[in-house]
Amino acid sequence: MKSVLSGCDSTDGKQTHGSDMTGVTTRSKSRTSEKKDVYSKSNGVISNGFHGYKEGYETLEKSGVSRRSVYLFNHFFFPLVMVGLTPQIVMLFWYTNVKFGGSYSALITHFRSHSVFGTLLKMWSELSIINTFTVGVIFGYFAWALFWMVVLPGKEVRGPVTPKGNTPVYKDNGFLHYCVTMAGFAILTTVLKYNGLTPTVVYDRFGELLAFMNVFALCFVFLLYIKGITRPSTSDSGKTGGGFFFDYYWGTELYPRICGIDVKVFTNCRFGMTVWPLMCCIYALKSYELHGFVDSMFVTTILQLTYITKFFTWEAGYMHTIDIILDRAGFYICWGCLCWLPSLYPSVSLYLVSHPVRLGTPLASSILIVGLISVLINYLADLQRQDVRKANGDCLVWGRKPDLIRAKYRIEGGEVRESILLASGWWGLSRHFHYIPEILLSFFWTVTTGFENVLPYTYLIVLVILLTHRSFRDEQKCSLKYGIYWQEYCTKVKHRIIPFLF
Repeated sequence: MKSVLSGCDSTDGKQTHGSDMTGVTTRSKSRTSEKKDVYSKSNGVISNGFHGYKEGYETLEKSGVSRRSVYLFNHFFFPLVMVGLTPQIVMLFWYTNVKFGGSYSALITHFRSHSVFGTLLKMWSELSIINTFTVGVIFGYFAWALFWMVVLPGKEVRGPVTPKGNTPVYKDNGFLHYCVTMAGFAILTTVLKYNGLTPTVVYDRFGELLAFMNVFALCFVFLLYIKGITRPSTSDSGKTGGGFFFDYYWGTELYPRICGIDVKVFTNCRFGMTVWPLMCCIYALKSYELHGFVDSMFVTTILQLTYITKFFTWEAGYMHTIDIILDRAGFYICWGCLCWLPSLYPSVSLYLVSHPVRLGTPLASSILIVGLISVLINYLADLQRQDVRKANGDCLVWGRKPDLIRAKYRIEGGEVRESILLASGWWGLSRHFHYIPEILLSFFWTVTTGFENVLPYTYLIVLVILLTHRSFRDEQKCSLKYGIYWQEYCTKVKHRIIPFLF
């Protein structure tokens, strides 16, 4: 769910898109199987499908692990554990910050004396989940976000063709929506302050809001599960064959739309990625109310807002990432963006409210500068690849003609398409080079907290794990999709993330 552009995510070449599907997506005219997604290989051209466990099963079987054991783990045990535990982890993360001074060791000590179950029971019992405040704030924001999502203008952009031959269509108004929302928040803050009120009540009652979102998101994901089976928006939908728990976790539909609203654009971008900067501003304001100006809060807020602003200027590119083109709208993505993201991503700012750190001008300025440089490099890397694809390779990269691989692949209907894989410039250093400045940026806005507790570094740790795991998922997808072309690309660009190391 992080805003990254995966190594092989790409815009399709100059191919026709076929017939319109009620103005939402387009579909190739070739007939495709509706029963299940498959991978197929022919003459080095790969059809991009949904699973791809076969080779993994065969490898594990050779090592003594039965296929049934792997299947049960992937399709039952793992989804069940994730759905059961992650909502509790999100709540405990907030609880640790506000009740135990942001100290994991204090939380563990409390577990020993009161038990994990006792701690969870006490935490939930202290919260009023459904009340006028939680319902008003959450659904009030939903109404705001949906209204501007529909009303604001934007050019039409298309995502990559799906395995079933569908092409999603979007209105590119994310940056405008972000600007209107941040301006609206500034106006709301001014009005509230003038009347002796403050939006930082969201900080004071964030536990209630988070608990309500947990309950709402779990129910919403179940409705999406039902929709993907009974009333799907496209043919990229249906049960996966992995059972209820896996389908609930992974989703039953790739591009669900409700009343013309793209669900993943709303949950990922209009909620998750937009609530993140709003929470940063609320936490910064709360810090100012309590402590006055604190340079560490200023630095981390500026770096996070700069990164998020960059994301929205590039939102159309996000529609070509693994979050959108591979991950279905299930618990993993939708609950993650509705609950996990608003809790974890702005957590450094949340921590600094109760743990102000005075860095001093020299150190604060240094961290701010290197952080902004990281944002710039991340932006230039993404822009470089986009420019090459827009020019169809007829351009210069660092003053030279780009080293390209024109990778062909076949969708399920049999139509052959082409993508450009860039193997020079930033993308000649490693296949996922843009992960490096992203991780560095996260470190710079986190190091402002000092080293008293591990908790504020949780996001950074999770990000490293997430991006490393994502790189393996992405490379498996690209290998299956591009076949020999991907092998050629890996030969030219030998390192996955860190040049000369990994």
